[in-house]
Amino acid sequence: MKQFLAFVIKEFHHILRDRRTILILLIMPIIQIILFGFAVTTEVKNVRVSILDHSKDDITQNIIQQINANEYLSISEYIYTTDEIDEIFRKNKTDLVLIFSDHFDNDLRHSGQASVQIIADGTDPNMATMYVTYLTNILLSAQQNLNSGKILSGKFSIQPVVKLLYNPRMKGAYNFVPGVMGLIFTLICAMMTSISIVREKETGTMEVLLVSPVKPIFIIFAKMIPYFALSCINLTSILLLSVYVLDVPITGNVFSLIFISLLFIIVSLSLGLLISTVTQTQVAAMLASGMVLIMPIMVLSGMMFPIESMPHILQTISCILPARWYIISIKKIMIEGLSIFMVWKEVCILFSMGIILIIISLKKFNNRLE
Repeated sequence: MKQFLAFVIKEFHHILRDRRTILILLIMPIIQIILFGFAVTTEVKNVRVSILDHSKDDITQNIIQQINANEYLSISEYIYTTDEIDEIFRKNKTDLVLIFSDHFDNDLRHSGQASVQIIADGTDPNMATMYVTYLTNILLSAQQNLNSGKILSGKFSIQPVVKLLYNPRMKGAYNFVPGVMGLIFTLICAMMTSISIVREKETGTMEVLLVSPVKPIFIIFAKMIPYFALSCINLTSILLLSVYVLDVPITGNVFSLIFISLLFIIVSLSLGLLISTVTQTQVAAMLASGMVLIMPIMVLSGMMFPIESMPHILQTISCILPARWYIISIKKIMIEGLSIFMVWKEVCILFSMGIILIIISLKKFNNRLE
């Protein structure tokens, strides 16, 4: 029994001495429960509703007040023509547009029914459905108030007509494909590059390479180029499968799509290089990639859960993830059909991240050689 206890104590000592084991056993569960507890939610918050009120009567104003009073919805702006609808969606100024028909009040009084149109961004069909449901419930509540006789006497019906932009068939692949593209390129470029370089250091072959006539910087780039080429092949296969198998159209310029994807691949490669400079073993590189890249991308990039519904601190953290800006830009070009000039912000952020990561990585790598 004493020998058994001695082995147990010995194992505890090994665990407590290894920081990585402590990190996996104690710290990772805490991080995961916080991330998933706040980010993974079926609730929607801060849903922005734009109003196009052709009628401008007391009943429509009452409905607008109910929307403003709701904790999940808020009026983002008032628009005056249908021509503005496409623009505010493309500039990401709204999540829903509510259009009241002409003579809304008169229609209710004379025919007992009036129609409203709800327009939503269908690039994420699940969230669009939830947004529409929340707004429809408010319209149903307004209808019940009318039928109670507090405002008008009689039986009235408000009939919502729903229209989904960019994804009228509500196909989940429209939201799925851009997220998977960001995840795959991160896996191939960042994780595999970091493991590949660390493997050379771990096996001792990096020293052999460094004493060769080739400059160290070219050795590093030589390690990265195969993963860049493989990512280009994957990009081609993903786009072909998306169009011809999943029926996800590329409504924007395909060359803009390729340009942004190649930019993101370079950023991911730079990230992998940075991880390789701060880790000594393949296990450490894989753990760092998993903790710093894979899990945050799945939870915080907008791939699976809407960023707008997360707490502000998680929204801030998501800003440093390259995948967030890549997924946003791909959705805008591939699904919404915008030009590359409409995603200049995302392109500038990815370009800046790439430059910063390359400079830091090369500097740290050169310091280690010295």
